[in-house]
Amino acid sequence: MPTASHRYSFAFLAALLACAPSALAQKADWPVRPIRYVVPFPPAGATDILARFVAEKVSPMLGQTVVVENRAGAAGAVGTEFVVKSASDGYTILMATAAQAISETLYTKQPFSFARDLAPVAQVARVPNVMVVHPSLPVKNVKDFIALAKSRPGQINFASSGPGTTLHMSGEMFKLMTGVDIVHVPYKGSAPALTDLIAGHVSVMWDNLPAAMPHIKSARLRPIAITTAARYAGMPELPTVAESGVPGFEASAWFGVMAPAATSKDVITRLNTAINRAVALPDMRERFEQQGAIPVSATPEEFGAFIRAEIAKWAKVVKASGAKVD
Repeated sequence: MPTASHRYSFAFLAALLACAPSALAQKADWPVRPIRYVVPFPPAGATDILARFVAEKVSPMLGQTVVVENRAGAAGAVGTEFVVKSASDGYTILMATAAQAISETLYTKQPFSFARDLAPVAQVARVPNVMVVHPSLPVKNVKDFIALAKSRPGQINFASSGPGTTLHMSGEMFKLMTGVDIVHVPYKGSAPALTDLIAGHVSVMWDNLPAAMPHIKSARLRPIAITTAARYAGMPELPTVAESGVPGFEASAWFGVMAPAATSKDVITRLNTAINRAVALPDMRERFEQQGAIPVSATPEEFGAFIRAEIAKWAKVVKASGAKVD
């Protein structure tokens, strides 16, 4: 005959078994409502463009709308902090960029850790940066630009999408490696920076190729070099910065999806599978390439290792440039 302790054990086990199906169902049913996809930069920049491509394809795969929401400010820190503080339930995700990897060492008082407080989900793309100038600037190539900048120390301004972005740090790297004295003018995103560059209020910019491409095609901006180690296949006539007189120069942007750190492995796996499927679609690859982006598929673990390497790489540039943001 069962003792009182046995009866208690049976009741406890029965309660656990009763809860188990609902817990399993909760995981199996995800997602049951729209997913918020936070872009930590303004609309019309490369981050926003690529995120909207991904959202469009992933939504039907998951059976729920993936809503892109722009939360710009502080070189991506505003939107990133919003996701860090969101529930770890798979309903809020972030379009992460190299800017956050740079910010790990650039910002001295950041209220979160990009590496610790977010979980890698899937890499989406890598994007070359392109060095573009206003057509009125009397330069045709990098050597011309260096000569002009050295003849006008402190008089040429370069735009970026904000402190700590790859656009900013590409300019800082260029300054370090060439010895030119050019002045950084930060904006709240790539789109407003491009607007001022096209208007001639600033002279040069190292921008993500997807955002700059339409203005290059319309001749409103003049490209003088690509920032990757090798020439970009979509613009084979454009030389690299390295082969244009700055050996060793290499910088590119990247984009990927991350979620709050405690998000379940099951949810991350489902998101990773859907995003990798979306990026591999022929029409998606074509759209990415038209924008100057190189599609990338990776496991969460591979993306995590890539992020750690990026943080270490840009930490060296931040230290060498002496750049700090409180």
